[in-house]
Amino acid sequence: MGILSWIAMGLLVGVVAKLIMPGKDPGGFIMTILLGIAGAFVGGFIGTQLGFGSFTGWNLKSFLLAVGGAVLLLIIYRFFKKDS
Repeated sequence: MGILSWIAMGLLVGVVAKLIMPGKDPGGFIMTILLGIAGAFVGGFIGTQLGFGSFTGWNLKSFLLAVGGAVLLLIIYRFFKKDS
């Protein structure tokens, strides 16, 4: 995937993750993209470790893995934010 594909997928994944877990999170457009891209890496890593496959590009399985990773990152962020 090219850089523009990563940005577009990151934006979509980040928006879906924030729709699944609404709340006050820092950042706007750029942070949403970064959340989605990081979610793709986390979801791909966890999916590979559990035998579900990895993030391979524009398909439903990769999208769901990325959204799962982004939601996990939001959960972790909120856990540590609450304690601070």
